[in-house]
Amino acid sequence: MAQEYSGRFRRKNSTVPISNYLEGIKKGDRTVLAKAITLIESNHPDHFRAGQQLLKDIIPLSGKSVRLGITGVPGAGKSTFIDRFGTELCKMGKKVAVLAIDPSSTMTGGSILGDKTRMESLSREENAFIRPSPSSGTLGGVHRKTRESIMLCEAAGFDVILVETIGVGQSEVVVRTMVDMFFMLTITGAGDDLQGMKKGMMELVDGIIITKADGANKENAIRTRNEYSQILRFLRPATEGWQTKAYTCSSITGEGILDIWHVVQQFVKITIQSGIFFERRRKQTNDWLMTSIVEKLQQSFFQNEVIKEMLPVIQQDVEHGRLPVSAAVEQLMKLYLNEK
Repeated sequence: MAQEYSGRFRRKNSTVPISNYLEGIKKGDRTVLAKAITLIESNHPDHFRAGQQLLKDIIPLSGKSVRLGITGVPGAGKSTFIDRFGTELCKMGKKVAVLAIDPSSTMTGGSILGDKTRMESLSREENAFIRPSPSSGTLGGVHRKTRESIMLCEAAGFDVILVETIGVGQSEVVVRTMVDMFFMLTITGAGDDLQGMKKGMMELVDGIIITKADGANKENAIRTRNEYSQILRFLRPATEGWQTKAYTCSSITGEGILDIWHVVQQFVKITIQSGIFFERRRKQTNDWLMTSIVEKLQQSFFQNEVIKEMLPVIQQDVEHGRLPVSAAVEQLMKLYLNEK
């Protein structure tokens, strides 16, 4: 069945009818799903129009997954955790998709090409889909493409979407705006300066997972968990009605992995009952709308021919103190709006 649909996609994306994408996605064809994500990631005008039509068509099929964000300190073993966690979920009959956000790719133009090799076990699962990070664009653009990729994965029947942050910094804030529940992974030793850890980061996540809780390190992991638990009690939770807690697990032995899934199930149940779950999704969709509007306006402004001609001149006036910044902005806006 997969070959039947995949065979239609040997041509370039722009020549493939939207109905073929839609048909393949409905069948859960991973090859077609990958092609569809490539389509929406493309900056080619024809691909963009086709991608937007496809997204419009799959809206009724999306929104039925649990979206989980995964971030972590260097060395915490995010990929190893996702590999084991995702594999266990697949064994339970779940369909798991892994998407990556890498802010560094917006500067280097590169992408994380090794996702599948970093998750050997999960990549072999028939009910798993692993997608490298979008390879170019602004962080806002990566945000949009990842949100759209989530929709496509949901339409293809994936009921657990894992969004992994590859880099550090802005990406955590971006991921928070697109997931239902957010975990931070850490290890023993990384919490030696717990007091110095960014309070904002700890208030951004719904759970802290201490990994590598096995062998001689197990007791240390439990101790670290208790230290985090003490601090978390005094911080504002990321989700109303949910107390952020610390947990331990081992990706090697599997101990604690299914406990994390039970925590996720409990979180979803509580937030759906309270109304927070869907309220957050509505706010996230509105955030996506506003972010997209700003990005589109910026693109239109800086691509305007008059602005491209006059901006360097006005910049010189500002740099040499001949024109206040506010006056420069007003002047540029008048030039831009007169062109509309």
